[in-house]
Amino acid sequence: MLSIKDFNLLVERLIKEWVSPIYAFFSPTPAIEYTDGRRSHVFKCLARSCSKTIRRYLDKGDAKSTSNMWRHARSCYGEDVVNEISEAKDIKTARKGVKSYLANGTITAAFERKGKGKITYSHRPHTKSEIR
Repeated sequence: MLSIKDFNLLVERLIKEWVSPIYAFFSPTPAIEYTDGRRSHVFKCLARSCSKTIRRYLDKGDAKSTSNMWRHARSCYGEDVVNEISEAKDIKTARKGVKSYLANGTITAAFERKGKGKITYSHRPHTKSEIR
């Protein structure tokens, strides 16, 4: 079992290795969990309405792969936001960009339907029971 001090040192060392802009869309300090004896990092998405967590097992050859994080960010934030943030020169700039997007997102972006098809409206009048 790791002490708090050892855990903090471990996380600080790992954070220095995570330089991809994709980490800006997730909580800066991941949870470290054990599932069936396998250690994993669990990254939580920063979007307000999203409770998705991305789990990366550390005993595999692709322990540093970020493809699942990219896929989730594109579905959660949208292709244009992810492309804009991916052009950031470093992780600090990317985090500032994501933070400003989360704080100043437009109302249409907040209610935009992603991947659900065309929006349709009913033009039928309400029935008597619906009016009451």
